[in-house]
Amino acid sequence: MPPHPATLFGAPRLAAVTTVLAVGFILPGTIGSGGPSAGGPSAGGPTSARPVASHTSGAKTVWAATASGRKVKVPPPTFIPTPVHPEKITHPGADTMQIVTAAHGKWRHSVRIRPAVNTMQLPGIDISAYQGNINWGSVSPYIDFSYAKATEGTYYTNPNFYNQYEGPYNSGLIRGAYHFAIPNNSSGQSQALYFIHHGGGWSADGRTLPGALDIEYNPYGSECYGFTASQMKSWIQDFVTEYAYKEGVYPVIYSTTDWWTTCTGNASRFGNLDPLWIANYGASGGGPLPRGWSFYTFWQYSDAGNMPGDQDVFNGDHNRLKALATKG
Repeated sequence: MPPHPATLFGAPRLAAVTTVLAVGFILPGTIGSGGPSAGGPSAGGPTSARPVASHTSGAKTVWAATASGRKVKVPPPTFIPTPVHPEKITHPGADTMQIVTAAHGKWRHSVRIRPAVNTMQLPGIDISAYQGNINWGSVSPYIDFSYAKATEGTYYTNPNFYNQYEGPYNSGLIRGAYHFAIPNNSSGQSQALYFIHHGGGWSADGRTLPGALDIEYNPYGSECYGFTASQMKSWIQDFVTEYAYKEGVYPVIYSTTDWWTTCTGNASRFGNLDPLWIANYGASGGGPLPRGWSFYTFWQYSDAGNMPGDQDVFNGDHNRLKALATKG
């Protein structure tokens, strides 16, 4: 599948080249493919600083690929319980990057991506049930990758997921799945397992991107889900660790710098492990990044454009995108 560098306002492709920070994206060596495993999700529990082991001492050794391309040993995870106080869930089908991020973002307009000379970026989209079934034959010539919402919490799966996940694959695109987190509904561990078991797993086939955690503004209540920064960091850590241990790759983290700073205290601990998918519609190059990340892997620069869903770019050329889908 050839790359699709293009210009945003020319006919008919999206922007693929932008002025950005220097890319430090280094690809790892080959790792084994993970997969779903037996065992039910945690039901969560009262707040506690006491870690809870969820795997036996004789568990297998797992190596997972990180954002910088290194492979690191992932020990059997332990989990710090976070508060569970579910809010009334009324519109999971509308909880999308497109709607929630755009409604809460601090920007006033969508940034216009301008061509640059030295740094290639590849166009892609992210979609959900909001877009319905897509005619991939009319979309695939103009993009290189697509992410589809698979799950939310532990109670929702995208009814259009098959079309939105298998369709890009069958059309020669590189595809991925994302999970919309509702941290106060259930534990990070249980939501990671739910995601893995409902389309969010990863395979080193060169066509499947690591699963993405969409962690952002609360569509049902308080911005930070009633969590302290410490509790939010623990929840994200539980999700990330469970995913890495099960799938052999660290998940992408999608967020905005504003939300991340407000709700995690601008935590830096994830920058060495998880690829960053930054959302910013009002600043070129993704704008200021959360602490711990010196570059982004994906940038969502608009909630509307020539293609369905949100408009994104990958920070690198097609060989790097394919390698991310092959080696993590």
